Parts: sequence; C-alpha cells; structure tokens
Amino acid sequence: MSIRHSLLSILAQGPCYGYQLRSEFDRRTGSTWSVNVGQIYNTLDRLVRDDLVAKTSAPVDSNTDSSQQTYYAITPAGKLEVDRWFDTPIDSYSVSRDELAIKLAIAVTLPGVDAYAVIERQRQTTRGVVGALSLTVEVREDARDASQLAEQFVTDSLYAHAEAELQWLDHVEAALTTAQSLGFADSFALNLTKPKRGRPATTAAASPND
Repeated sequence: MSIRHSLLSILAQGPCYGYQLRSEFDRRTGSTWSVNVGQIYNTLDRLVRDDLVAKTSAPVDSNTDSSQQTYYAITPAGKLEVDRWFDTPIDSYSVSRDELAIKLAIAVTLPGVDAYAVIERQRQTTRGVVGALSLTVEVREDARDASQLAEQFVTDSLYAHAEAELQWLDHVEAALTTAQSLGFADSFALNLTKPKRGRPATTAAASPND
C-alpha cells in the first residue's frame, strides 16, 4: 500500500506532526497496518525533498506545545498528487511481487525443497487467518460511524484476500500434481553459463535448424 499517498491525503486536511500522522493513519485504517514512527518521518523527509510537503509552524488552534513538534503542511503540488492518487485506479496485477507467489515459484525449481510442504504450511496459516478475521467481519457488519466503517473495509479486504489465497493454493497444488504426472522436472541446478551483459543466460545455443 502507499504510505506516501495516505500521509499526503491526511495532510490535505491540515498540518500535522509525525506522531499525530501515525495516530491519524491508525484511526483511519482500523490499526490493521503497522506503521512505526520511523517510517512516518522517513516518508515525510522524502515528501519534503519532492516539494510535496513543507515544514511549517504549529496551527494557531493547536493545543500541542509547538516548541516540541515539527509540523508538516501539504504544498499545492502535494494536493495535485493526492487528487491524482484518488483519481487513478490501483494496478496491482501488471507485475507480481507477491512474496508467497515468488516463494512457491522458487520452491518448485530448487532441488531438495518440498513444495507440497510449503503449500500445506501456508494453507494452515491462512486458514487460521480466515478463522480469526471471520469473527471480526461478523462483529463489524453493524458499523455505524466512519471509524468503524473504515476498519470494516480494511478487514473485509484482508478476509477476501485470505479466502482467495486458500483457493489459489489449492490451484497451485493441483497444477503441480498434474505437471509431475506428465513428467515435469521439478527442479534444476544453477546455470553456470556466464550471462551476457544485460541478457539472461541460456543453457545451450540454439540449433540453426530449430
């Protein structure tokens, strides 16, 4: 998820200091994503560098001791970036960087790795997540205020992803079983051919008659 854009969108409501931003982020996402203060300030530093946020004095109506806090305010360029973020659909499927997908892709190619065991361990963990989240989903079905509704959206998304992951793991296991029944080579050793610069190595030169 984009911590950068989330913080920018909160700052569009008014200047904040670091701990305040962390609190606002937690409050608006149901505390479902853990973001530490260090991440907040690192992100703020990058936003200042990119001229999307500027350091500023405490708001006149602030009840905080301004001498102890550095406030951050969104710039006009930052507001445009927030508008662009809300106007642009999320494309999370063009390139897969899902850790589980990559882990299983690596597992089926490495000698000595039991891909079925990796799948089963993940399945058991994900089932536990589905069970725990299902209780939360049931409790939050009667959300009545913005904070509860925000938490419900995030929890529902996590629940849906976990259920989908279980279905995907079943698909992966079935595909692996089918491939092995057809004589699929379930692993291969390191390619010791020195790769050409800028190109992946090939195991053998193509025959002119290929």
